[in-house]
Amino acid sequence: MEEQRKNKNAIPRYQQIAVEIASRIASEEYKVGDKIYARSSIAGQYGVSPETARRAICVLCDLEIVTSEKGSGVTIKSTENAIKFIKQYNKRQTIDTIKDNIQQSIIRQRTEMEVMNQHLTELISASEHFRSLNPFMPFEILITKECVFLGKTVAELQFWQHTGATVIAIRRGDETMVSPGPYTHIKEHDILYFITQDDAPYRVKIFLYPNTTE
Repeated sequence: MEEQRKNKNAIPRYQQIAVEIASRIASEEYKVGDKIYARSSIAGQYGVSPETARRAICVLCDLEIVTSEKGSGVTIKSTENAIKFIKQYNKRQTIDTIKDNIQQSIIRQRTEMEVMNQHLTELISASEHFRSLNPFMPFEILITKECVFLGKTVAELQFWQHTGATVIAIRRGDETMVSPGPYTHIKEHDILYFITQDDAPYRVKIFLYPNTTE
């Protein structure tokens, strides 16, 4: 794919030759009125076919940088037009480079997303397998200010009666209360750890957050 992208963005050889000749004119290595190589000489100098050399000269003629007459060779016509051509070419190269960088970034992001999706699939599969082998692996839920039972005790919640789940621990800051007593109050920022027989933790969320659960 990388090779295909390079080939797609490659500049034709005749255009490269036209740019090289225009650069020498813009730098006044060739001055207005000077005669430079005939097409056959250009072909030999750049190691290309006469047709490629002809196409390069045609580009420069179309832009009125040089003139070409049969039997008279190629004559420099305008330094100013050569400078304009080089500037336009450089801008195009900058745009092409930016487009190429964006395309490479998109390819990298797609590849990274595919890898991440694969890892997520593996993680979910491994978690489900582990939970099937380890039914007492607890779920957890964070208590926020939206919880309707803030300040209530574990006994007041009647947790098992409403959810079919059992609270086995509460984490509060750096302290973890294993098997909290019935008079333990539920506070904001607590993390409740619970187990459920039917592996349906969503019931707990619905119970604790009836106003925010869709």
